[in-house]
Amino acid sequence: MLRRLYDWTLSLSAHPNALVALALVAFVESSVFPIPPDVLMIPMILATPRRAWLIAAVATASSVAGGLAGYWIGAGLFEQVGRPVLEFYGKTDYFDEFRLRYAEWGAWAVLVAGITPFPFKVITILSGAAGLSLPVFLVASILARGLRFFLVAWLLRLFGAPIQEFIEKRLGLVFTLFCAALVGGFVAVKYL
Repeated sequence: MLRRLYDWTLSLSAHPNALVALALVAFVESSVFPIPPDVLMIPMILATPRRAWLIAAVATASSVAGGLAGYWIGAGLFEQVGRPVLEFYGKTDYFDEFRLRYAEWGAWAVLVAGITPFPFKVITILSGAAGLSLPVFLVASILARGLRFFLVAWLLRLFGAPIQEFIEKRLGLVFTLFCAALVGGFVAVKYL
């Protein structure tokens, strides 16, 4: 089922209203949808590299707006909607511990989840449920999603199709290692 959903999402990249499809996918991916907008972005940018920045901007803005929807689900509909989504991703057991630590590390969690392959929707919902400051959530979301989508656009514009396999298979790992090093550095500075 997930493969069919992936293929369907990929097919939207050739649609005449691909930017609208990208906006919708980026929006729902940040709150409930399992397929990332990169699936649409990559073929769209490869087909029209001159529109790379526009495509990245649409993905960023829509993803942040979708993140706000996820935040609202967590803040207002956690029991009805948020908990089932977290159960689907197997993250409910971590919620109580997460809520305690979130006041201190919430911005970092949003930043890391927004850049890495970790499901961003989990963090958007948990941010609302844990009561993370909305301005902090917004700033971290804009930075994270902007960095992710504009970096992908820049790489595709610079290297074209040859970089596609790297982006699809290894960029998540690179982002994850970068975030781990960044957070580790701040933790080391704080406690050493």
